[in-house]
Amino acid sequence: MPSAAPEFRYRRVLLKVSGEVLMGDQGYGIDMKTVAKVAEAVADVARDGVQICLVIGGGNIFRGLSRAAGDMDRASADYMGMLATVMNALAMQAALEKIGVQTRVQSALVMNAVAEPYIRRRALRHLEKGRVVIFAAGVGAPFFTTDSGAALRAAEMGCDALLKGTSVDGVYTADPKKDAAATRYDTLTYHDVLARDLKVMDASAIALMRDSSIPIVVFSIREENSLRRTLTGEGTFTVIQHAETSD
Repeated sequence: MPSAAPEFRYRRVLLKVSGEVLMGDQGYGIDMKTVAKVAEAVADVARDGVQICLVIGGGNIFRGLSRAAGDMDRASADYMGMLATVMNALAMQAALEKIGVQTRVQSALVMNAVAEPYIRRRALRHLEKGRVVIFAAGVGAPFFTTDSGAALRAAEMGCDALLKGTSVDGVYTADPKKDAAATRYDTLTYHDVLARDLKVMDASAIALMRDSSIPIVVFSIREENSLRRTLTGEGTFTVIQHAETSD
């Protein structure tokens, strides 16, 4: 099993990327140039021994379907969203394998023609062999977000951290795109996020990471070398974890 380079703070991580990131500058859909940039960032750290798995949201595709889904019941709309995440996962797999990174897509919904079924022990084996694993279709059931799916998979894989790649470089007191006075937190506790209703991930995902003692690191996936810099502790990000206690 490849070992992580000494400078990395985490040996095994789950990277959660919102579907909107893959849109690039488009209104919706998949911008393969943006997908390729994210794939290069993942490949860069994977080649140095970091075991990495991904969960990608489906907002970039589902946004284009949202009007059609507006009159649907919630369960049907959620299943459409799950299928959108499979499309994003396949796009990312293609981008990673194009640059020589062995990748496996595992889907919580059975679709053997395009993805492996989700099997925890098989996913762990892939990671141990240095393959990138992309988890698709959430948890395979409606009423759960991809944030919850990411938290669940991070816990099941025994990850050292859940990295949330967004369009901003951390968690702010307010939306920095709308409020110039917003300030970024360097660190937060899980309790802080829940008590202040900070829009980081949904409450069930935060609670699961708290109970599993897995830190959440929020950073901007759009910035050059941001994934590597976050893993080495040199970048700009917010860490959510338990409150530090003194002896």
